[in-house]
Parts: sequence; structure tokens; C-alpha cells
Amino acid sequence: MKLSIISTIISALASSSCAEAFSSIQSSSTRPTTKLAATETCVIGGGRIGSLISNDAKLITREDSIAESIDPDGEGPIFIATRNDVLGSIVDDCPPSRRKDLVFLQNGYLDGFLESKGLLSNTQALLYLSVPAKGVEPVDGITTKNPEGLTAATGIHAQALADRLKALNLKCLTVSPEEYRPMMFEKMIWIATYMLVGTARNCSSVGQAGNEHKELVEDIISELVAAVSAKEGITFPEGSIERLAAYTDVVADFPCGVKEFEWRNQYFYDLSDEACPKHNALLRECAAAGKLGFELP
Repeated sequence: MKLSIISTIISALASSSCAEAFSSIQSSSTRPTTKLAATETCVIGGGRIGSLISNDAKLITREDSIAESIDPDGEGPIFIATRNDVLGSIVDDCPPSRRKDLVFLQNGYLDGFLESKGLLSNTQALLYLSVPAKGVEPVDGITTKNPEGLTAATGIHAQALADRLKALNLKCLTVSPEEYRPMMFEKMIWIATYMLVGTARNCSSVGQAGNEHKELVEDIISELVAAVSAKEGITFPEGSIERLAAYTDVVADFPCGVKEFEWRNQYFYDLSDEACPKHNALLRECAAAGKLGFELP
């Protein structure tokens, strides 16, 4: 009799445990699952800069479809290392959910373009470094005036770029948007001035332009700094001429050429002859001599 009672109790407990276990499994299987976003660094552009920073990243070249290569549900920086003239198609092809992750590494005035795409707050960077050829060791923009380096980035993925460059023994400052703005214009002024003076005076390199036409270079830099300050209401730190001359010494062999006018010199050209008289006159001189590959507006 006792054995019968014990057997009955054991059977009931086992049945109860199984029922609870089965119920738990059922409950678990019907719970909604959360899909975790995949973190992946992408680099668009397989040129000198793209190849340099693409270590351990997904490299997207011109043969690849951007729309198919970027996970719309993913996250992480998408570095754009291409020419300015393809930026429009890159943004349009990028999944809308990932456009906030685009990082713009281009030289020049991007504000108008970025604003038109709703991306004005995206991460941007100024690369003060030179890569003479694909696969060649880069030259960092460390100068006698700025031993901390001049390369700078701002935005949500600024630190990701700084970390990537640090792994290559290259320096990169992470700055606020307010700090970045005068730095961006100063880099534009360097390109617009040295390339223009070198082209106008038949120089083979920016170093030659700076050494042989120092007064003209300094006059134009001063002119453009004043014009930008008046137009944008920003203040440049003292020493623009000296900083840019020191950087020129680091990349002295870089060839001269007025290129990507609409992204570079046009900003200053459009400020008017009154604001930029020497810059604009030198552009017209180059145009008259057939030294520009485009027509002035």
C-alpha cells in the first residue's frame, strides 16, 4: 500500500515537472527575438587613401554595388575615399538608413553639397598626409609648427578614423564642429593658394611655388583668410601663413595644378573681386594662358 502511494506521488511530480518544462520551452520559442546590428567598417574607394585605411575593413571599389555591399541594418563608419565628383552617386546609392554613417574625407568646400543631402552633421576629416603612390608609405603632416599633426576629424565617427590612422602611426586630432570649421577653410586656402600660384608661375611643385613666390603666396593667403572671416564670421587662429608654409615643407614635391574648381577655388572666386582681388585676377590670368582645364564662370 505504501509503495503504491509513493509511486503515485513520484508519477505526479514527474508529470508536473515535464509540463512546466514543456511550458517553459513553448514560452521561450514564442518570445520575440531582437536582431543585433552587425558592426562593420567599410571603405569606399580603392585608390591611394582608400587602400591605406582599408586594413581589416570591407573595401568597396568601383566594380562593386554600393547598395548591395552595405548592410542597411548594420552600423559602423563608412569612409568615402573617392574624388568629389562621384559623391552624389555614392550618397544616392547608399541605403538611407546608413547615410548617417558616411564619413567624408575629401578636400574642399562640402557644405553646400552636404546640406543638399541632409548630411551637414556627418563626420568629416581633413587629411594632412601625402601618399605618393598606392602601397607606398604615407607622409604624415607633422610640421615644425604643429608636431601634434594637422589631420583632424569631427563627428560621430571621428574617433574611429583617429584609431585607424593611429594603427598606421599617423596622427589625427578629434575636434568639435566649431573647432573644425576654421581648420577646414585653412586647408582649402592652402590648396587654392599654392596650386594656383604654382600653376600661374609654371612651378613643378608646391615647394617651388612657396620658395620662389613667397610674397605672392602670403598675399593671397592673407586675402583669403580675411575674406572667409568676413563671409563666415569665423576667427582663424594666429599664424595661418606660417602653419601652411610649414606643411608645404613636408609635402614640398607635391605637384601643382588647379583642379576640382567647383569644390575648391570657386568658393573664393564667388566671394567677388572686391573680396579676393589677387586670387581672382590670377585665376583669370591662368585662364587666358590656357592653363586651366575648365572655363571660369
